[in-house]
Amino acid sequence: MKILITGGTGFIGSRLARELLLRGALNGRGVERLVLADQFPAPEAAADIVRDPRVEVRVGPLLAQCEAFRGDRFDGVFHLASAVSGECEADFDLGLRSNLDSTRALLDALRGAGNLPRFVFSSSVAVFGPDASNPMPDRVRDDTLPTPQTSYGTQKLICEHLVSDYTRKGYIDGRSARLMTVTVRPGKPNRAASSFFSGIIREPLAGIEAILPVDPSVSHPVSSPARTVAGLIAVFEATQQQMGGRAALNLPALNVKVSEMLDALEAVAGKATRALVRQQPDPTIAGIVAGWSRGALAARAERLGLQPEAQFADIILQYIADHPQAVTESARAAAAAYERTRSK
Repeated sequence: MKILITGGTGFIGSRLARELLLRGALNGRGVERLVLADQFPAPEAAADIVRDPRVEVRVGPLLAQCEAFRGDRFDGVFHLASAVSGECEADFDLGLRSNLDSTRALLDALRGAGNLPRFVFSSSVAVFGPDASNPMPDRVRDDTLPTPQTSYGTQKLICEHLVSDYTRKGYIDGRSARLMTVTVRPGKPNRAASSFFSGIIREPLAGIEAILPVDPSVSHPVSSPARTVAGLIAVFEATQQQMGGRAALNLPALNVKVSEMLDALEAVAGKATRALVRQQPDPTIAGIVAGWSRGALAARAERLGLQPEAQFADIILQYIADHPQAVTESARAAAAAYERTRSK
């Protein structure tokens, strides 16, 4: 099986690639070739992936790479590449080019290949937003009418419809999964407005002060990296009948307040770690976040066997286990004590 992952050297893309290589199969077929297309070379953290003889990395803007994909005739595609929310608000043309134009070019390349590949588009919970004609519920469902309030969310929603229509026409076997905000992301902050959801956990665990730009009462749907990757794979392997239609579905969410995230950080890593989070309002970020959903439900994903974490502490512990070198010794010790206490 020949698989393409756009955004393949990024955080979720490389984690997905590692999981596919570990499994060795997807949808009952062996993974023989894995192409990772990205603007950037693979980081050192993904060196083990690049060394695998099944892997090829192609570096450059996705829009410039799409025409060559016609000759590859991929069996499966995970389309993760995207400009993030903050970038799209700051640079409208960048968002259109990176999110909308690139997706259209990719779909046309797959259409031209003519072999009906299975295609997963990583959409976002950002497709939902409040509108005077369509009040947003406390928890958005699969069938909640999307009325995005950001350029990023609008571009994702347009791409959902493109995927659905290319599927209806028989050019691809497509499906769109709306990702929740993924936390905790390792490394440096990016320009996503949601970046602080990772920063207020990641930086304190490293012994660094973190800025909280919104009120602690803010509620938002989040998911761990592991559950997100599992969701993408499950959506790929599901039939259209199991998916329950071509319309996008929500991946499972842990609906949590920022204050609850900080409570979990204190419980796992101690008061001194939590004390490194300093509230400093940012009107721009707060304004973007105010247009996002406060929570999400995922009935269709649950029918595929997918579930969110039971509590936010589990997400923090996953990050510590995955990135122990990025966590202070005192925080690791506190987390180990927390786990021992919880297991009794």
